[in-house]
Amino acid sequence: MLTNPTKISDADLRSAIHVAYLSDETEAVNKLIADLDLKTEMLESIHKDAVAIVKEIRQSKSPGMMETFLAEYGLSTQEGVSLMCLAEALLRVPDDSTIDALINDKIAPADWSKHLGHSTSPLVNTSTWALMLTGKIIDSKEIKKWDVSGNIRQLLKRVGEPVIRTAVAKSMKILGHQFVLGRNIKEAIKRAKNMEAKGYTYSYDMLGEAAHTADDAKFYFMAYSKAITALSESCNSPNITENPGISVKLSALHPRYEFANASRIIKELVPRVSSLVHLAKNANMGFNIDAEEADRLDLSLDIIEAVLSNPDLQNWDGFGVVVQAYAPRASYVLDWLYQLAQRLDRKIMVRLVKGAYWDSEIKHAQVEGLDGYPVFTRKASTDISYLACAKKLLSMTDFIYPQFATHNANTVAAVLNMAGERNDYEFQRLHGMGEALYEVVRKQNQARCRIYAPVGVHEDLLAYLVRRLLENGANSSFVNQVLDESVPPEDVVRDPISIINAKEQIPNPHIPLPCNILSNGRINSKGINIANPSVLKELDTARSAYISHKWQAGVTNAVGDGDKRAIYNPADSSDHVGDVVEASIEQVDEALVRANNATKTWKQQPVEERAICLEKLANSYEEHAEEMIALSCREAGKLLPDSISEIREAVDFCRFYANRARTDFDSNSSNSSNSSNSSS
Repeated sequence: MLTNPTKISDADLRSAIHVAYLSDETEAVNKLIADLDLKTEMLESIHKDAVAIVKEIRQSKSPGMMETFLAEYGLSTQEGVSLMCLAEALLRVPDDSTIDALINDKIAPADWSKHLGHSTSPLVNTSTWALMLTGKIIDSKEIKKWDVSGNIRQLLKRVGEPVIRTAVAKSMKILGHQFVLGRNIKEAIKRAKNMEAKGYTYSYDMLGEAAHTADDAKFYFMAYSKAITALSESCNSPNITENPGISVKLSALHPRYEFANASRIIKELVPRVSSLVHLAKNANMGFNIDAEEADRLDLSLDIIEAVLSNPDLQNWDGFGVVVQAYAPRASYVLDWLYQLAQRLDRKIMVRLVKGAYWDSEIKHAQVEGLDGYPVFTRKASTDISYLACAKKLLSMTDFIYPQFATHNANTVAAVLNMAGERNDYEFQRLHGMGEALYEVVRKQNQARCRIYAPVGVHEDLLAYLVRRLLENGANSSFVNQVLDESVPPEDVVRDPISIINAKEQIPNPHIPLPCNILSNGRINSKGINIANPSVLKELDTARSAYISHKWQAGVTNAVGDGDKRAIYNPADSSDHVGDVVEASIEQVDEALVRANNATKTWKQQPVEERAICLEKLANSYEEHAEEMIALSCREAGKLLPDSISEIREAVDFCRFYANRARTDFDSNSSNSSNSSNSSS
């Protein structure tokens, strides 16, 4: 049963989600720890079980491919960093010459040969051969030391760049093959038979990122449709949890899946998703809506509610939602999903994951100048959030079937201890990861486990693979440390609460708030999080005061008369924005005289005072942002995001030049040469 049975309105639950979008991290984590409320005895039991799991994994003769790879090429090695950088950079490589430059920069300087033969996996060793060969071909310093061999290598250097690119591509494919179940759904189903015979079930994901065009969306829709049809032949159990499932990205089904297009998206995407859902229902298989970036969450919830509300889905328990624990909103999303399921009287699946877009969420918040981050800045905080959400899900099993996706032994042990003897949930792992972990868990606890299996050609693999490597390649990650004998098992599975309690502060001090990311103390311009409905509503309310406002523009001096001209909104010709009085020749002449006189006074002002003036101007722009945004939208016909960016650009320029003035000139100087140079 729900731990807090008090009925809360849907609007209030959604409001709580909005408020938690950019939570104060300290308050959020402390609340999660309080909600989790794990007693000393429970924590000791979790730690003991987790240590036992690690020891058994290390004794296993068949560790997983990802664990083996990261044991050899973790982010703590130069070679590991080079490979991650190369893989990530290849996502944006436009041509072959750029690929050659990247290889030269990231691969050649690394000492790949020291890894040769170290790994117990022949596939990792094969990748090392390819990378070592590539590095040696590129290494011009070594070429000069060789005679005949050097001449051959020089020849390869001159005419063999395609060979080099092929070597790098093949090394990626060798690794990538381990993380994709099949090139198409039929191949994946066939390859899954071995693990299904051991008692595993599968959830299939058609590889690919967001659709950019209508043709992309159509392609992904047909891919999902064909996959569901093919999988229906394997749905032989009346118990839907024993049948395969499929995971769907909403952004793959519409090329403009953005909060700004909410009304259009809901109108066009709900029927599209509903048709896929009904295919899955008729096959008696699970259908999960995948989690995506933070600015798409609220839109996703609207679509989930609209699709799930269809009365035809009554008595079908296969609709699923993925929730990312690295977001402070996760716990509130679970409350909303539970109440939605109650209201519609149908059971849903919830897959709880740690989160897949952490690095991009951090960077996006910084670029947009948000008040905070939509994700926790410490891994331990995410782990605490995951455990708190897991505890909440286990209290909601009358309307929710929990699916715990994790590769961390401490998290697994915590779920097992909190669940006790019950079995109304399942674990999930990624194909190619966590094999040894779940072999141990299934042997000891008979726990159910589902494998999340990507399906697609290698061209679609890279983005997925990079996310997996970056998530698990960090020095502190369980997958990275589990095979590292230099790290005691007790340290591998440290309790995240004790980790956080040992810190001087909960937020990561190496990740400053977005307003403080710039150098020399310059403040980042303040953005507006229009993906948050509450914030957008406040902005719209403020802008409404200017919806029919008529602005008047003209020169301040009254000498002469200029022509008056009406200004209309280029996006709406009926919208009279205001009037401008053009300057007359006499007014221009007077303005030049006044400017020349003012320049003499301005030159005598210390640099610090002029810098303060620029900063005051920047602050004034931000204080009147709503009016300026309204003016920009109406006068220039700009979209809201562009108008916000225009104001922020003006603010950034003011603060930048104020900062440069202080840096480049003596702040106490008022001599004409320095002052006149800085006045520009």
